[in-house]
Amino acid sequence: MPIRRILAVLASLLVGAATLVAVPTEAMAAPNFKAPFPCGQRWTYQHHSAEVRRALDFVRADGGVTNGTPVLASAAGTAHRFSQPSGAGNYIAVEHGGGWKTYYFHLSSYSVAEGAQVSQGQQIGVTGATGNVTGPHIHYEQLYNGVGQNIVINGSGLAYPGSYNQYYLTSDNGCGSQPGKPFNTWGSGVRVRSDAYLNSTVVATLSGPTAVRVLCQKQGDTVNAEGYTNNWWAKLASPAGFVSNIYIDDPNAVLPGVPVC
Repeated sequence: MPIRRILAVLASLLVGAATLVAVPTEAMAAPNFKAPFPCGQRWTYQHHSAEVRRALDFVRADGGVTNGTPVLASAAGTAHRFSQPSGAGNYIAVEHGGGWKTYYFHLSSYSVAEGAQVSQGQQIGVTGATGNVTGPHIHYEQLYNGVGQNIVINGSGLAYPGSYNQYYLTSDNGCGSQPGKPFNTWGSGVRVRSDAYLNSTVVATLSGPTAVRVLCQKQGDTVNAEGYTNNWWAKLASPAGFVSNIYIDDPNAVLPGVPVC
C-alpha cells in the first residue's frame, strides 16, 4: 500500500478514536437531582437574568410559609458551610462527586456540620432571608466543574420564567420507601419525649422547623402551648420519640392519614 494511503488510513483511525473519547459524559455523571424542599410540598420558581449562574429561586405555593421550611439535599454528597453577609448569606454547597455540586443560599440556619456526609432528602438547612435578598426563598444552583447548568429535577429540565406563579414543582424528595408520613415541625426548642407524657424523658430537642416522618399517633397528656390545646402525640421515626401534635405543621388536631399507635 502506498505510504500516502497508509497515512490516510491512520489519520482516519485517529479521528475515530478522538470522536469516541469526546463523547459527552455529563448526563451519565449527573446525580438524579430532586427538589431542595420536603416531600409533597408545592413551590413556584423564577430566574433573575442578572444572576451570575443558572440559578432558580423557589417560594412556597401550597399555602405553607416559605420562611423556616427545611432545605433538603438534592442528592447525596459532602456538605460545606459558608457565609457571605453581603450576598449569598448563610449557604451550603454539597459536593456530589464527578464534578457536580449544588448550592443552597440565604439559609436562616444550618442543619448539618461542616464536612458532613449527607444523604438525598436529608435536611441541611432552614429557609431564610440572610444576605442580599428582598424576602425568604431558596436560591438553588446545579454546577458541573464549576459552571452553572440548566437545572434538572428527576431527569427533566425546569423552565426559566421571569416571575413566580407561572411554573410549579411538587417535591418527591425524601418520600422514597421511608417509614411513616412526612410532615414538618414548627417552632423552636421543641422537645421530643420517650412517650406521650409530660414527665417522660426528653430524648431530643428540635432547634427549629424540621422535616420528620410520623409513624403513628396516640393520646397522652394534654398539652397547652402556643394558644392550642391537644392531647394527641406523634411518634417520630427520627429522632425516635413523641412530640405533641401541636408542633406538627398541620391544621388538624389528629393528623390525617396517620394510624393510631
